[in-house]
Amino acid sequence: MMALHQAWQRQWRRNPRAVALVDAGSGRRWTRDEVESEARRWGDEQAVAANRRLVCFSAANGLAWWAAFLGALRSGRAAAAIDPAEPPEAARELAARASRRLPPGTELVKLTSGSTGRPRALAFTGEQMLADGRQIRATMGIHGNDTNLGLIPFGHSYGLGNLVLPLLAGGVPILCGVPPLPHGIAEAAVRHGATVFPAVPAVLRALADSDLDRRSLGALRLVISAGAPLEPAVAERFFARFGCRIHNFYGSSETGGIAFDRTGEATLTGRSAGRPLRGVRIAFEANGRFRVAGAAVMGAGAHRPADRARPGARGELTLIGRTGRTIKIAGRRVDPAEIEAALRRLAPGADCCVLPHPRRPDALAAVVAGPPPPPAGGWSALLRPALAPWKIPRHWVTVAALPVNGRGKIDRAAIAGLLG
Repeated sequence: MMALHQAWQRQWRRNPRAVALVDAGSGRRWTRDEVESEARRWGDEQAVAANRRLVCFSAANGLAWWAAFLGALRSGRAAAAIDPAEPPEAARELAARASRRLPPGTELVKLTSGSTGRPRALAFTGEQMLADGRQIRATMGIHGNDTNLGLIPFGHSYGLGNLVLPLLAGGVPILCGVPPLPHGIAEAAVRHGATVFPAVPAVLRALADSDLDRRSLGALRLVISAGAPLEPAVAERFFARFGCRIHNFYGSSETGGIAFDRTGEATLTGRSAGRPLRGVRIAFEANGRFRVAGAAVMGAGAHRPADRARPGARGELTLIGRTGRTIKIAGRRVDPAEIEAALRRLAPGADCCVLPHPRRPDALAAVVAGPPPPPAGGWSALLRPALAPWKIPRHWVTVAALPVNGRGKIDRAAIAGLLG
Protein backbone atom coordinates (compact mmCIF):
# COMPACT_ATOMS: atom_id res chain seq x y z
CA MET A 1 0.00 0.00 0.00
CA MET A 2 1.33 3.44 -0.91
CA ALA A 3 2.17 5.82 1.95
CA LEU A 4 -0.01 8.68 0.69
CA HIS A 5 -3.02 6.43 0.29
CA GLN A 6 -2.42 4.91 3.72
CA ALA A 7 -2.47 8.41 5.23
CA TRP A 8 -5.81 9.15 3.56
CA GLN A 9 -7.27 5.80 4.64
CA ARG A 10 -6.42 6.57 8.26
CA GLN A 11 -8.22 9.92 8.08
CA TRP A 12 -11.21 8.40 6.30
CA ARG A 13 -11.62 5.51 8.74
CA ARG A 14 -11.10 7.74 11.77
CA ASN A 15 -14.11 9.91 10.89
CA PRO A 16 -15.79 9.14 7.56
CA ARG A 17 -18.52 11.73 8.17
CA ALA A 18 -16.13 14.63 8.73
CA VAL A 19 -16.28 17.39 6.10
CA ALA A 20 -13.42 17.24 3.60
CA LEU A 21 -14.36 19.74 0.87
CA VAL A 22 -16.72 22.71 0.69
CA ASP A 23 -17.80 24.48 -2.50
CA ALA A 24 -17.68 28.24 -1.84
CA GLY A 25 -20.42 29.10 -4.35
CA SER A 26 -23.11 26.53 -3.60
CA GLY A 27 -22.14 25.70 -0.03
CA ARG A 28 -22.16 21.97 -0.96
CA ARG A 29 -20.14 19.90 1.51
CA TRP A 30 -18.49 16.58 0.79
CA THR A 31 -17.57 14.25 3.61
CA ARG A 32 -14.49 12.06 3.59
CA ASP A 33 -16.79 9.13 2.86
CA GLU A 34 -18.18 10.87 -0.22
CA VAL A 35 -14.67 11.77 -1.44
CA GLU A 36 -13.59 8.16 -0.95
CA SER A 37 -16.59 6.92 -2.93
CA GLU A 38 -15.78 9.27 -5.81
CA ALA A 39 -12.16 8.12 -5.80
CA ARG A 40 -13.23 4.47 -6.00
CA ARG A 41 -15.61 5.24 -8.85
CA TRP A 42 -12.89 7.12 -10.70
CA GLY A 43 -10.45 4.24 -10.19
CA ASP A 44 -12.94 1.69 -11.50
CA GLU A 45 -13.56 3.76 -14.63
CA GLN A 46 -9.82 4.11 -15.24
CA ALA A 47 -8.98 0.43 -14.69
CA VAL A 48 -8.22 0.05 -18.40
CA ALA A 49 -5.07 2.15 -17.85
CA ALA A 50 -3.83 0.01 -14.97
CA ASN A 51 -0.60 -0.84 -16.81
CA ARG A 52 0.60 2.77 -16.63
CA ARG A 53 2.96 3.73 -13.82
CA LEU A 54 1.92 7.37 -13.84
CA VAL A 55 -1.59 8.83 -13.93
CA CYS A 56 -1.73 12.42 -15.23
CA PHE A 57 -4.90 14.40 -14.74
CA SER A 58 -6.09 17.98 -15.06
CA ALA A 59 -8.91 19.42 -12.96
CA ALA A 60 -9.81 22.58 -11.10
CA ASN A 61 -9.71 22.63 -7.30
CA GLY A 62 -12.59 20.51 -6.05
CA LEU A 63 -14.06 17.02 -5.85
CA ALA A 64 -12.97 15.98 -9.36
CA TRP A 65 -9.33 16.75 -8.52
CA TRP A 66 -9.46 14.67 -5.35
CA ALA A 67 -11.24 11.78 -7.05
CA ALA A 68 -8.49 11.56 -9.69
CA PHE A 69 -5.68 12.02 -7.18
CA LEU A 70 -6.91 9.42 -4.69
CA GLY A 71 -8.09 7.13 -7.48
CA ALA A 72 -4.59 7.03 -8.94
CA LEU A 73 -3.01 6.34 -5.55
CA ARG A 74 -5.61 3.67 -4.75
CA SER A 75 -4.61 1.80 -7.91
CA GLY A 76 -0.96 1.77 -6.81
CA ARG A 77 0.21 4.25 -9.42
CA ALA A 78 1.95 7.60 -9.10
CA ALA A 79 -0.10 10.78 -9.60
CA ALA A 80 0.77 13.96 -11.51
CA ALA A 81 -1.58 16.95 -11.53
CA ILE A 82 -1.42 19.05 -14.70
CA ASP A 83 -2.24 22.72 -14.23
CA PRO A 84 -5.45 23.42 -16.21
CA ALA A 85 -3.83 26.67 -17.37
CA GLU A 86 -0.91 24.85 -19.02
CA PRO A 87 -1.06 24.17 -22.79
CA PRO A 88 -2.41 20.59 -22.98
CA GLU A 89 0.09 19.34 -25.54
CA ALA A 90 3.11 20.64 -23.62
CA ALA A 91 1.80 19.15 -20.38
CA ARG A 92 1.12 15.76 -21.96
CA GLU A 93 4.58 15.67 -23.52
CA LEU A 94 6.22 16.49 -20.19
CA ALA A 95 4.15 13.86 -18.38
CA ALA A 96 5.03 11.24 -21.01
CA ARG A 97 8.73 11.92 -20.51
CA ALA A 98 8.32 11.67 -16.75
CA SER A 99 6.52 8.32 -16.92
CA ARG A 100 9.42 6.72 -18.79
CA ARG A 101 11.94 7.23 -15.99
CA LEU A 102 10.17 7.19 -12.64
CA PRO A 103 12.49 6.22 -9.76
CA PRO A 104 11.37 3.27 -7.65
CA GLY A 105 8.93 4.26 -4.91
CA THR A 106 7.59 7.35 -6.72
CA GLU A 107 4.06 8.25 -5.61
CA LEU A 108 3.77 11.84 -6.79
CA VAL A 109 5.27 13.83 -9.66
CA LYS A 110 5.34 17.62 -9.51
CA LEU A 111 5.23 19.26 -12.94
CA THR A 112 7.05 22.57 -12.49
CA SER A 113 6.24 25.82 -14.28
CA GLY A 114 9.80 26.22 -15.51
CA SER A 115 10.28 29.64 -13.87
CA THR A 116 14.02 28.96 -13.68
CA GLY A 117 14.35 27.24 -17.05
CA ARG A 118 12.69 24.39 -18.95
CA PRO A 119 9.67 22.83 -17.20
CA ARG A 120 10.57 19.66 -15.32
CA ALA A 121 8.97 16.63 -13.74
CA LEU A 122 10.10 16.03 -10.15
CA ALA A 123 9.50 12.62 -8.57
CA PHE A 124 8.71 12.19 -4.85
CA THR A 125 8.02 9.27 -2.57
CA GLY A 126 5.00 9.32 -0.33
CA GLU A 127 7.23 9.57 2.74
CA GLN A 128 8.87 12.73 1.37
CA MET A 129 5.51 14.36 0.69
CA LEU A 130 4.13 13.40 4.11
CA ALA A 131 7.23 14.83 5.78
CA ASP A 132 6.64 18.15 4.01
CA GLY A 133 3.06 18.19 5.22
CA ARG A 134 4.07 17.39 8.81
CA GLN A 135 6.72 20.11 8.84
CA ILE A 136 4.32 22.72 7.46
CA ARG A 137 1.49 21.85 9.86
CA ALA A 138 3.79 21.70 12.90
CA THR A 139 5.57 24.96 12.12
CA MET A 140 2.47 26.94 11.15
CA GLY A 141 0.21 25.46 13.81
CA ILE A 142 -2.42 24.18 11.34
CA HIS A 143 -4.75 21.53 12.80
CA GLY A 144 -7.96 19.65 12.10
CA ASN A 145 -10.18 22.39 13.54
CA ASP A 146 -8.98 24.79 10.83
CA THR A 147 -10.48 25.29 7.38
CA ASN A 148 -8.09 26.08 4.54
CA LEU A 149 -9.18 28.66 1.99
CA GLY A 150 -8.13 26.83 -1.19
CA LEU A 151 -7.48 29.51 -3.76
CA ILE A 152 -4.03 28.36 -4.94
CA PRO A 153 -4.06 25.34 -7.31
CA PHE A 154 -3.90 21.95 -5.58
CA GLY A 155 -1.29 20.57 -7.99
CA HIS A 156 1.35 23.25 -7.41
CA SER A 157 4.06 22.49 -4.85
CA TYR A 158 2.63 25.25 -2.61
CA GLY A 159 -0.89 23.86 -2.91
CA LEU A 160 0.25 20.30 -2.27
CA GLY A 161 2.10 21.28 0.90
CA ASN A 162 -0.45 23.71 2.33
CA LEU A 163 -3.80 22.36 1.10
CA VAL A 164 -3.62 18.76 -0.11
CA LEU A 165 -1.37 17.23 2.55
CA PRO A 166 -3.10 18.93 5.51
CA LEU A 167 -6.38 17.26 4.41
CA LEU A 168 -4.80 13.98 3.32
CA ALA A 169 -2.84 13.40 6.54
CA GLY A 170 -4.22 15.96 9.01
CA GLY A 171 -7.93 16.08 8.26
CA VAL A 172 -7.95 19.86 7.53
CA PRO A 173 -10.95 20.60 5.24
CA ILE A 174 -10.63 22.83 2.19
CA LEU A 175 -12.89 25.59 0.91
CA CYS A 176 -12.86 25.30 -2.92
CA GLY A 177 -14.16 27.36 -5.83
CA VAL A 178 -13.32 30.71 -4.25
CA PRO A 179 -13.50 33.66 -6.71
CA PRO A 180 -10.00 35.24 -6.93
CA LEU A 181 -11.33 38.76 -6.27
CA PRO A 182 -11.27 40.64 -2.94
CA HIS A 183 -15.03 40.68 -2.30
CA GLY A 184 -15.41 37.05 -3.39
CA ILE A 185 -12.59 35.95 -1.08
CA ALA A 186 -14.04 37.91 1.83
CA GLU A 187 -17.55 36.57 1.30
CA ALA A 188 -16.32 32.96 1.12
CA ALA A 189 -14.10 33.36 4.19
CA VAL A 190 -16.94 34.73 6.33
CA ARG A 191 -19.69 32.46 5.02
CA HIS A 192 -17.75 29.25 5.51
CA GLY A 193 -15.53 30.12 8.47
CA ALA A 194 -12.14 29.80 6.78
CA THR A 195 -9.27 30.21 9.26
CA VAL A 196 -6.11 29.67 7.17
CA PHE A 197 -5.40 31.39 3.85
CA PRO A 198 -2.35 30.35 1.77
CA ALA A 199 -2.09 33.09 -0.86
CA VAL A 200 0.23 34.76 -3.38
CA PRO A 201 1.36 38.42 -3.33
CA ALA A 202 -0.86 39.52 -6.22
CA VAL A 203 -4.00 38.42 -4.35
CA LEU A 204 -2.85 39.94 -1.06
CA ARG A 205 -2.02 43.22 -2.82
CA ALA A 206 -5.55 43.35 -4.27
CA LEU A 207 -7.04 42.74 -0.81
CA ALA A 208 -4.82 45.39 0.80
CA ASP A 209 -5.88 47.95 -1.81
CA SER A 210 -9.59 47.08 -1.73
CA ASP A 211 -12.42 48.90 0.05
CA LEU A 212 -13.09 45.99 2.44
CA ASP A 213 -13.32 46.85 6.14
CA ARG A 214 -11.56 45.38 9.16
CA ARG A 215 -14.13 42.62 9.76
CA SER A 216 -14.37 41.48 6.14
CA LEU A 217 -12.07 38.47 6.43
CA GLY A 218 -14.05 36.92 9.26
CA ALA A 219 -12.25 34.26 11.30
CA LEU A 220 -9.02 34.15 9.29
CA ARG A 221 -6.22 33.76 11.83
CA LEU A 222 -3.30 32.82 9.56
CA VAL A 223 -2.54 34.49 6.21
CA ILE A 224 0.45 33.11 4.30
CA SER A 225 2.32 34.57 1.34
CA ALA A 226 4.51 32.46 -0.96
CA GLY A 227 5.43 31.96 -4.60
CA ALA A 228 7.05 35.39 -5.10
CA PRO A 229 8.47 38.22 -2.95
CA LEU A 230 5.90 40.25 -1.02
CA GLU A 231 6.61 43.97 -0.70
CA PRO A 232 6.66 45.10 2.95
CA ALA A 233 4.40 48.02 1.97
CA VAL A 234 1.70 45.53 0.97
CA ALA A 235 2.05 43.71 4.30
CA GLU A 236 1.74 47.07 6.09
CA ARG A 237 -1.40 48.07 4.17
CA PHE A 238 -2.93 44.64 4.74
CA PHE A 239 -2.25 44.86 8.48
CA ALA A 240 -3.64 48.39 8.69
CA ARG A 241 -6.82 47.39 6.85
CA PHE A 242 -7.57 44.02 8.47
CA GLY A 243 -5.49 43.94 11.67
CA CYS A 244 -3.99 40.64 10.51
CA ARG A 245 -0.32 40.03 9.79
CA ILE A 246 0.89 38.22 6.69
CA HIS A 247 3.48 35.48 7.21
CA ASN A 248 6.15 34.92 4.57
CA PHE A 249 6.63 31.29 3.53
CA TYR A 250 9.55 30.22 1.36
CA GLY A 251 10.17 26.91 -0.35
CA SER A 252 10.96 25.24 -3.65
CA SER A 253 9.44 22.45 -5.71
CA GLU A 254 12.46 20.22 -4.98
CA THR A 255 12.42 20.71 -1.21
CA GLY A 256 8.89 21.61 -0.19
CA GLY A 257 8.75 24.20 2.59
CA ILE A 258 12.05 25.74 3.71
CA ALA A 259 11.43 28.82 5.91
CA PHE A 260 8.49 30.56 7.57
CA ASP A 261 8.08 33.93 9.31
CA ARG A 262 6.34 32.73 12.46
CA THR A 263 5.45 36.17 13.87
CA GLY A 264 4.85 38.17 10.67
CA GLU A 265 7.27 40.86 11.85
CA ALA A 266 9.91 40.04 9.23
CA THR A 267 7.24 40.22 6.52
CA LEU A 268 6.26 43.73 7.64
CA THR A 269 9.85 44.96 7.47
CA GLY A 270 11.11 42.87 4.56
CA ARG A 271 13.88 41.66 6.84
CA SER A 272 13.81 37.96 5.93
CA ALA A 273 11.84 34.96 4.70
CA GLY A 274 11.73 33.61 8.25
CA ARG A 275 13.48 30.76 10.04
CA PRO A 276 13.72 27.15 8.81
CA LEU A 277 10.71 24.93 9.29
CA ARG A 278 10.88 22.21 11.91
CA GLY A 279 12.87 19.34 10.48
CA VAL A 280 14.60 21.50 7.83
CA ARG A 281 18.36 22.05 7.99
CA ILE A 282 20.17 24.79 6.06
CA ALA A 283 23.93 24.91 5.46
CA PHE A 284 25.32 28.13 3.97
CA GLU A 285 28.07 27.99 1.35
CA ALA A 286 30.18 30.53 -0.50
CA ASN A 287 28.70 33.31 -2.65
CA GLY A 288 25.31 33.12 -0.99
CA ARG A 289 24.55 29.56 -2.05
CA PHE A 290 22.99 27.26 0.52
CA ARG A 291 21.95 23.64 0.84
CA VAL A 292 18.61 22.44 2.20
CA ALA A 293 18.41 19.02 3.86
CA GLY A 294 15.57 17.11 5.44
CA ALA A 295 13.12 14.26 5.07
CA ALA A 296 10.96 16.19 2.57
CA VAL A 297 13.73 16.93 0.05
CA MET A 298 13.57 15.13 -3.29
CA GLY A 299 16.12 12.44 -4.09
CA ALA A 300 18.96 11.94 -1.63
CA GLY A 301 17.56 14.41 0.90
CA ALA A 302 19.61 17.52 0.06
CA HIS A 303 19.23 20.24 -2.56
CA ARG A 304 20.82 23.60 -3.50
CA PRO A 305 18.08 26.05 -4.57
CA ALA A 306 18.72 28.55 -7.35
CA ASP A 307 18.25 31.40 -4.87
CA ARG A 308 21.07 33.03 -2.95
CA ALA A 309 20.69 33.99 0.70
CA ARG A 310 22.53 35.04 3.84
CA PRO A 311 21.89 33.92 7.43
CA GLY A 312 20.44 36.29 10.02
CA ALA A 313 21.50 36.67 13.64
CA ARG A 314 18.48 34.66 14.82
CA GLY A 315 18.66 31.97 12.17
CA GLU A 316 16.54 33.82 9.60
CA LEU A 317 16.97 33.26 5.89
CA THR A 318 17.38 36.52 3.95
CA LEU A 319 17.13 36.12 0.17
CA ILE A 320 19.55 38.23 -1.86
CA GLY A 321 18.91 37.12 -5.44
CA ARG A 322 19.13 34.12 -7.72
CA THR A 323 21.90 32.29 -9.47
CA GLY A 324 21.70 31.83 -13.20
CA ARG A 325 20.36 35.31 -14.00
CA THR A 326 23.78 36.95 -14.37
CA ILE A 327 24.17 38.60 -17.77
CA LYS A 328 26.95 40.49 -19.55
CA ILE A 329 26.58 44.22 -20.27
CA ALA A 330 29.42 45.79 -22.24
CA GLY A 331 31.72 42.97 -21.14
CA ARG A 332 30.83 43.26 -17.45
CA ARG A 333 28.77 40.72 -15.50
CA VAL A 334 25.59 42.08 -13.91
CA ASP A 335 23.09 40.34 -11.63
CA PRO A 336 19.62 41.82 -12.28
CA ALA A 337 18.56 40.72 -8.78
CA GLU A 338 21.06 43.17 -7.28
CA ILE A 339 19.48 46.05 -9.20
CA GLU A 340 15.96 44.96 -8.29
CA ALA A 341 16.88 44.74 -4.61
CA ALA A 342 18.48 48.20 -4.69
CA LEU A 343 15.40 49.82 -6.19
CA ARG A 344 13.07 48.15 -3.67
CA ARG A 345 15.31 49.40 -0.87
CA LEU A 346 15.49 52.97 -2.17
CA ALA A 347 11.83 53.21 -3.23
CA PRO A 348 9.67 51.54 -0.56
CA GLY A 349 6.49 50.19 -2.08
CA ALA A 350 8.04 49.68 -5.51
CA ASP A 351 8.74 46.36 -7.22
CA CYS A 352 10.62 45.80 -10.43
CA CYS A 353 11.98 43.33 -12.93
CA VAL A 354 15.25 43.98 -14.79
CA LEU A 355 15.96 42.41 -18.18
CA PRO A 356 18.35 42.95 -21.11
CA HIS A 357 17.28 45.91 -23.25
CA PRO A 358 15.16 44.58 -26.15
CA ARG A 359 17.03 46.62 -28.78
CA ARG A 360 20.40 47.40 -27.17
CA PRO A 361 22.47 44.39 -26.11
CA ASP A 362 24.84 46.67 -24.18
CA ALA A 363 22.15 48.04 -21.84
CA LEU A 364 19.49 47.00 -19.37
CA ALA A 365 15.78 47.75 -19.20
CA ALA A 366 13.39 47.65 -16.26
CA VAL A 367 9.67 47.50 -15.59
CA VAL A 368 8.65 49.08 -12.28
CA ALA A 369 5.38 48.74 -10.39
CA GLY A 370 4.37 51.01 -7.56
CA PRO A 371 4.74 54.74 -6.96
CA PRO A 372 5.57 57.16 -9.79
CA PRO A 373 9.26 57.74 -10.51
CA PRO A 374 11.03 60.57 -8.68
CA PRO A 375 10.48 63.89 -10.49
CA ALA A 376 14.18 64.77 -10.54
CA GLY A 377 15.94 62.34 -12.84
CA GLY A 378 13.51 59.44 -12.43
CA TRP A 379 14.51 55.93 -11.39
CA SER A 380 18.00 56.25 -12.88
CA ALA A 381 18.87 59.18 -10.62
CA LEU A 382 17.58 57.30 -7.60
CA LEU A 383 19.94 54.38 -8.29
CA ARG A 384 23.10 56.37 -9.11
CA PRO A 385 24.38 56.64 -5.50
CA ALA A 386 23.95 52.89 -5.01
CA LEU A 387 25.05 51.27 -8.28
CA ALA A 388 27.82 51.49 -10.84
CA PRO A 389 26.75 53.28 -14.05
CA TRP A 390 26.69 50.13 -16.20
CA LYS A 391 24.24 48.52 -13.77
CA ILE A 392 21.60 51.24 -14.16
CA PRO A 393 18.89 50.41 -16.73
CA ARG A 394 18.64 52.74 -19.74
CA HIS A 395 14.99 52.02 -20.53
CA TRP A 396 12.20 52.26 -17.92
CA VAL A 397 8.52 51.34 -18.03
CA THR A 398 6.22 52.07 -15.08
CA VAL A 399 3.10 49.92 -14.61
CA ALA A 400 0.41 49.51 -11.94
CA ALA A 401 1.50 45.93 -11.13
CA LEU A 402 4.02 43.45 -12.48
CA PRO A 403 2.32 40.71 -14.52
CA VAL A 404 2.33 37.29 -12.86
CA ASN A 405 1.51 33.79 -14.07
CA GLY A 406 -1.02 31.38 -12.61
CA ARG A 407 1.39 30.38 -9.88
CA GLY A 408 1.82 33.92 -8.64
CA LYS A 409 5.36 34.20 -9.98
CA ILE A 410 6.61 37.10 -12.09
CA ASP A 411 5.83 36.46 -15.77
CA ARG A 412 9.08 37.48 -17.44
CA ALA A 413 7.76 36.80 -20.94
CA ALA A 414 4.88 39.24 -20.36
CA ILE A 415 7.29 41.80 -18.92
CA ALA A 416 9.57 41.52 -21.94
CA GLY A 417 6.50 42.29 -24.07
CA LEU A 418 5.97 45.54 -22.13
CA LEU A 419 9.45 46.69 -23.10
CA GLY A 420 8.55 46.75 -26.80
